[in-house]
Amino acid sequence: MNEQVPDDDENATEEKLLERRNFLKKVALGAGIAGSAAFAGLAGNAQAAAGKSDAEQEPPITRTVAHTSFEDAPIKEFSFPAQGADLFAKACVDEGLAALFCCPGNYSIVSAIANAGIPTYGGRTEGAMCSAADAFIRVTGEVAAASGTEGPGFTNMICAIAAANAARSPLLVVASNMSLGGDDTERGIQRGYQQPTTEGIKKYGKRIVDKARVPEYAGYAFRNLKTGIPGPVHLDFVEESAGRASSVESELDLENYWAKDKYRTESAAYPDPTDIDRLIGLIKKSKRPLIVANMGVFYNKAWDILRKVAEKGNIPVCEAGPMRGHFSDAHPLSASTAPGAIGSVDLAILIGQYSMPAVGEYAFDVDCRYVRIDPVAGDIGRNLPIDLGIVANERAALEVLFEKMPKMRFDEWVAEVAAARVAFEEENDAHYQKGLTYTDSVHPAVIATELNHFLYNADIPREQTTVVSGGFGIGRYTRRRLRAYRPGQICNGAFQYGSIGPDVGYAFGVGVATQLGVGPQKPYQGSPILAVTGDAGFAYSGFEVETLAKYRIPAIVVVYNNNAWGTWSGYASQPRVAHVHQFQENIQYHKIAEALGGYGESVHRPQELRPALERAWQVAVNNRLPAVINCHAKKEFWLGGSQWGPGMLGKIEPGCMSYNH
Repeated sequence: MNEQVPDDDENATEEKLLERRNFLKKVALGAGIAGSAAFAGLAGNAQAAAGKSDAEQEPPITRTVAHTSFEDAPIKEFSFPAQGADLFAKACVDEGLAALFCCPGNYSIVSAIANAGIPTYGGRTEGAMCSAADAFIRVTGEVAAASGTEGPGFTNMICAIAAANAARSPLLVVASNMSLGGDDTERGIQRGYQQPTTEGIKKYGKRIVDKARVPEYAGYAFRNLKTGIPGPVHLDFVEESAGRASSVESELDLENYWAKDKYRTESAAYPDPTDIDRLIGLIKKSKRPLIVANMGVFYNKAWDILRKVAEKGNIPVCEAGPMRGHFSDAHPLSASTAPGAIGSVDLAILIGQYSMPAVGEYAFDVDCRYVRIDPVAGDIGRNLPIDLGIVANERAALEVLFEKMPKMRFDEWVAEVAAARVAFEEENDAHYQKGLTYTDSVHPAVIATELNHFLYNADIPREQTTVVSGGFGIGRYTRRRLRAYRPGQICNGAFQYGSIGPDVGYAFGVGVATQLGVGPQKPYQGSPILAVTGDAGFAYSGFEVETLAKYRIPAIVVVYNNNAWGTWSGYASQPRVAHVHQFQENIQYHKIAEALGGYGESVHRPQELRPALERAWQVAVNNRLPAVINCHAKKEFWLGGSQWGPGMLGKIEPGCMSYNH
């Protein structure tokens, strides 16, 4: 890796640089990496082999003053006269917009938001930055924004917007658009009317053409983002509404210029007491009730009252959703890691399940009865027929249920769930033991178990590390072993939409949330985070390693490198097709990390993974740099059978294996 200059030593002396170079060389020497050198010696050795002298070698990677001084830069206070972009930025400040993720483009809006003091981060591609904003939301519960520019920049965000919509993330998408003067011409032919592009993958959208109505439409946006069932909001600003031509002299020039308490309410739906009585009656008649706690519990910060309800009713709880941790995996009533018990459920109480499964997607008993608690009446009964629908804010419903529900006991059922948890871990251990028999590559079961041991059973407090659970085939193993002990500890990247490749973008968003200490990440502020992805997915957002490096986000990215798409196994015996699913073998993704300013490790054998994780963790802690661990595997692992092990694992939902729901 090329030399890095620490945050506190941007103008380091030659002596300090030498000390740091010696430290990095020691790290590299201890790595035992096959086929590559880590850190400082890599570029120099390659250039020496090419016959370059010391004077001709590449200069070290460094950050500019802009990368180190922006946090202390002055904040621009709002005043009239103001541009439309300034008016919008003021609304974002008033509403507590937590962060903006962007690339160059949409200059008026981005500059106004950044200068107003909202944390703003620039990355490599709009799509990955949109994923970063989505992930930030999933682990904090706060509204974040992503910016795009007309044409290619905006369309690069579509997959990420769709994923956010599937996860019901309150994502604010702001984009520039052509000027009104360019309508019906081919001026800037890459531009055009954006709103139809996001039809079906947003909650609300509007093209803003009048500077006088910018505050009004900001109100529309935040009302949709912060009330009811959340979802992406897409606003695009023409030049006349946001840029230099949009100046307004005073509030008298504006329409509907109101404070936020005038255009939306903080009130939430309260449950009908008779509905709660009916729910208690259903619970009393049940033998195996289960609470399924999804995203609505997290967004409404209802995790404490959920725990109280579960304990009072002696009712197991299973998580599902784009984030995990609002009911701890360590709790005796947790059923998230008890898939063997899911089929016995006779009463499923779905709380905050905004993205509903269809019949059969949740593996409950065929005669299972369903209760749904949801803030919007019009959505109850969609996809899955219900026996009782309760229209209410999730926290309010749980509070009333706690007050009215008597103490109950389901001891046999709780024991069944506990036994299923044990059986699940025994199955995972068996996969691990099988994986250890492959001594020339790293089996996915080995990665999953070593991550579990490293994050939750070693020196790191098990509640500390926030994880991005990504990848396709590898995700079917790691999701079984990743654990969440507090709210927002896991970002389930592939929830519902199953997009390929956003994981390094997600890692950046989660890393920013942790470094800022937003929401439930506050107690773990500054801690390294970890992300799991595949070799196919790394191509989509892997360049954001440079973004992680320039902002000094300590993230460890584990890449499952089996030289193929996860779809390879279905075409392994078809020579005219199989090449479509395969890559060149032994691609060195860790060197990409080094070239982008991060740290890289290459792991070929099971026993190498744990030391690599430990070294990467130390680099993250001590140097505030990202690390990529390139885990070499075999594509044949997906074939399964006696030779290759469990193969491409299936899943049981809800619970820790949740992928689609």
